[in-house]
Amino acid sequence: MTAVQYHRLARTPAHRWWKPLLGTLFLLVSGAALMVFLLGVSTVAALLAGRPENADGLPSFGPRADLALAFLSIAVLLPVTLLAARWIQRRPAGTLSSVTGRLRWRWLFTLLPVALVAVVVLMAGGLALSAATGVSDSGLGEELAGWGSFALSMLVLVLVVPPQAAAEEYVTRGWLLQATGAWFRRPEVPIAVQALVFAAAHGWGTPWGFADLFVFGAVAGWLTVRTGGLEAAIALHVANNLVSAALAAAFGQLTVDETAADMPWQFFAVDLMVLAAYAFVVVRLADRRRRTDAGAGADTDALAPAEPRPSPQDTPLALATDIRPGS
Repeated sequence: MTAVQYHRLARTPAHRWWKPLLGTLFLLVSGAALMVFLLGVSTVAALLAGRPENADGLPSFGPRADLALAFLSIAVLLPVTLLAARWIQRRPAGTLSSVTGRLRWRWLFTLLPVALVAVVVLMAGGLALSAATGVSDSGLGEELAGWGSFALSMLVLVLVVPPQAAAEEYVTRGWLLQATGAWFRRPEVPIAVQALVFAAAHGWGTPWGFADLFVFGAVAGWLTVRTGGLEAAIALHVANNLVSAALAAAFGQLTVDETAADMPWQFFAVDLMVLAAYAFVVVRLADRRRRTDAGAGADTDALAPAEPRPSPQDTPLALATDIRPGS
């Protein structure tokens, strides 16, 4: 029997039309409360320690601590999202990760080098095209920060970037994709909805930046449905944020407020090709792994392109059967 498609995993016998809305409200309110709590604890601690104020007028332990706090404020959405699936939708939280009911770590680590290469090509290609078109304010002409400062910044980034990037993926490609997928049989609308929310959440910088974020979200969403899990999206998001932040740290610009929403057209043009190439490679690797597992007699559901079939609630056996959670 073919597994339920990823975007339909929230459509269980416990599903009710209002549960995706309630879960989203729970995610927003709880996430905001935790963010305020983190900010309050950090501010009070800095105040008691007699630390100077930052650019926002709040006592601070310094730029790196502020950066870590900003990333961790997003990372707190990860456990909240898992709890929304478990408590409100009454399904295994692991079904947000993949169709197997868990995060497929070996598959994730297989894709990380591919994602790193993709992001390096994006950075190099974007900078080269910017230089060729007369844009010279990339910041790479600044003095290097020094090995000590760079190493300390990278230590902070390695600790906070992966949970931050993963949290964004669990919220958008995970929760939003599946919440919308509970109402739509086909994945196109859920993919478009979460991509639009993902782009809007980063703010409005340039039209090219907004378009790039939407395309990134759409490609990541399609890969999530195609491979049956978040691993491809997480790998690309982590690699993108790490490489971008590492480049900024190398030139002492880690506190610059620019984001992907401010992307110029040169990087957007290169990123279209990079995203297409990344999707192509991921699908080829997934198909190869599926064939290898099939030849070895292993379960191939994890990376097989899912075929649509009625979700459990759509069948007369809804009360007697459940989705295949894998855990």
